[in-house]
Amino acid sequence: MDQRTHYCGEVTANDIGKQVTLHGWVNSNRDHGGLIFIDLRDRTGMVQTVIDPEKQPKAFKLAESVRSEFVLEVVGTVGHRPEGTENPNIPTGQVEVHIEKLDILNTSLTPPFPIQDGITTDEMVRLKYRYLDLRRPEMQRRLILRHKIVKMMRDYMDERGFIEVETPVLIKSTPEGARDYLVPARLYPGSFYALPQSPQQLKQLLMVSGMDRYFQIAKCFRDEDPRADRQPEFTQLDVEMSFVKKEDIFDVMEPLLIKIVEELSDKKLKFKPFPRLTYSEVIDRFGIDKPDLRFGMELWDITDIGNASDFQVFKNAPQIKGITAEGCANYSRSQIDELTEFAKKYGAKGLATIALTEDGSIKSPIAKFFKEDEIKSIIKKADAKVGDLVLIVADKPKIVAETLANLRNLMGTRLGLRDDNIIALAWVVDFPLVEWKENENRWDAAHHPFTMPVEEDMGLMDTDPGKVRSEAYDLVCNGSELASGSIRIHRRDIQNKVFKLMNYSEKEVQARFGHMLDAFEYGAPPHGGIAPGIDRLVMLLTDDDNIRQVMAFPKTASGIDPMTNAPSPVDDAQLKELHIKCVED
Repeated sequence: MDQRTHYCGEVTANDIGKQVTLHGWVNSNRDHGGLIFIDLRDRTGMVQTVIDPEKQPKAFKLAESVRSEFVLEVVGTVGHRPEGTENPNIPTGQVEVHIEKLDILNTSLTPPFPIQDGITTDEMVRLKYRYLDLRRPEMQRRLILRHKIVKMMRDYMDERGFIEVETPVLIKSTPEGARDYLVPARLYPGSFYALPQSPQQLKQLLMVSGMDRYFQIAKCFRDEDPRADRQPEFTQLDVEMSFVKKEDIFDVMEPLLIKIVEELSDKKLKFKPFPRLTYSEVIDRFGIDKPDLRFGMELWDITDIGNASDFQVFKNAPQIKGITAEGCANYSRSQIDELTEFAKKYGAKGLATIALTEDGSIKSPIAKFFKEDEIKSIIKKADAKVGDLVLIVADKPKIVAETLANLRNLMGTRLGLRDDNIIALAWVVDFPLVEWKENENRWDAAHHPFTMPVEEDMGLMDTDPGKVRSEAYDLVCNGSELASGSIRIHRRDIQNKVFKLMNYSEKEVQARFGHMLDAFEYGAPPHGGIAPGIDRLVMLLTDDDNIRQVMAFPKTASGIDPMTNAPSPVDDAQLKELHIKCVED
């Protein structure tokens, strides 16, 4: 049984005169004029303790050996700090604990980095000693916030009649958009389980079972290259509902997200309710399906003007669009060249610019190719004013969109247009059902193959699949995809039609999805769901630019764990038992 009476950060002026028992780590040990002061820390905060050698000689002698990160038990009486020594920056700043008994529960080596906020230690070192990194107050605050978010999610879903159901981690390998992590089945040589990319099929089968409203705090696994907002394993709030349309999903999820932001953070929501934007609209306005709506700088189209001009680059371009960077007309040649090289990274052949200088003149390397009225028309479309810089890309629509979306994000950062105190959430709907895979010469699911086509577009599946909209939807937040979901296919005939469109053979369909198709023939209800990413949500609320900051034990950007040295080789005996032989490339 825990012998402590208080946590360190909970000792306040209300406890003056009380005897307390504290457990914690030594944050600092200071000898001031014969008195030893020990700042004791735990996950709730820090409190100052003090030992007088005349009153407690035994404890004082022991305190002389105490060093940072030693683990202590302290018994003492709470008193006022001497006048002028109070610390208003911490909740315990008015008090100190006069130690009567001191016990060293464990010693500590000198940590490889300070156990404090704001350190600049290399991330590899922090991850190698993650158990020390997690002692730092800012890391503990992140994990505590994560706990509060998950608890709020569970309580909210329970109050609305959802049932939490755990689904298996060892499942069948099925294509869901990324590579599976495979687990060898020892009892079945040559066969493998897969770790779930999501519980997608299982939660649909729960709807067939009549569970009606399911949720789970689900672990998911995807064997894809890590990046700042992606990890090999991640956690999501997995939700599925029967007899719903997408607005029913929105009506459940939107109040939950509002509640989390308003009650667990200091952020302000830009939109209430969240706007509904179509996929084609966000691509047209922002060039990307997860736009940062905290600022404007929307894309505009001058394809008609450019195609009618004598400028050959524009005359033959499939699409010509641009953005307007306010106050950037004074950009130097080298700065323009830098932006041009940035644009080329996304496939653009170049970047056309028009600067409206402060003296009223137009500075542009392409101006000589246009009539005066054409330049004026471009400037009007760009809504550009004196001091602004117009950036234009002419190319295939996909390249134009990707290039300008990234330029917009870059300039938004440079110009300080993002307000970190704002959370801008929006729904994106009407995604394409399929996208063309050039290298495979076939259509593939834009979302996943269980997504229901929009009913009025069903007839286009045979004639023009690329124009078929799906009942998929995303919840986007500050330039990130926070959640993704869809109304699912619940009929075998429609599911078979989608599989056929994606060029799956009947044998492949039966082998991979036979259990799903069979289930659809036993009264499968219409159903749909969504899965907000918990890691990404915490990252957005804590202003972190790296998802590893909000996970207890993450992998590095290259997918390794410096603390445990995973992944690591296993011995030959284990491989033999699993009927696996490693072959070098």
